[in-house]
Amino acid sequence: MSAFLFFCNRVNYYQEGQQVHPRLNVSTAFQKALMTWGSWLDKYINPQKTQVFFRSSAPSHFRGGQWNAGGHCREASQPLNGTSRTTYSEKNIILEEVLRQMKIPVTILNITSLSDYRVDGHPSVYGRSPGKSSSSGGQDCSHWCLPGVPDTWNELLYFYLQS
Repeated sequence: MSAFLFFCNRVNYYQEGQQVHPRLNVSTAFQKALMTWGSWLDKYINPQKTQVFFRSSAPSHFRGGQWNAGGHCREASQPLNGTSRTTYSEKNIILEEVLRQMKIPVTILNITSLSDYRVDGHPSVYGRSPGKSSSSGGQDCSHWCLPGVPDTWNELLYFYLQS
């Protein structure tokens, strides 16, 4: 499972029974959603028959703002080759906290750091029309090109399935 991109909005709602909690902040909404997911897994999944995976968050590589505030990744045309390290996101920390409380084992496919080096893997630089600069219009610095980085994520999953 992966759900990080759906919790990038500033406004999230959460229903608990008949009560709808309006305007939860992103972290609270994400934690509540994971707790609900974890409770469902603990109740209905047989770990003898089912293996559960959760993919950690992928970096978006926006610079100069987020997707809706002038963010771009137009300079990102080559992979990073240094020892730069992504700050481990709050959502990844929340994920680990929720998993520690669960009964069923969940394997985290930690793709955060390895994906951080591939700033060139987003479609924004490659998706422009002939004659248009990469700075015109919105830029997609959160999705990934195929073939590309997600293929490596699939190889990690395949490794775990074969283990």
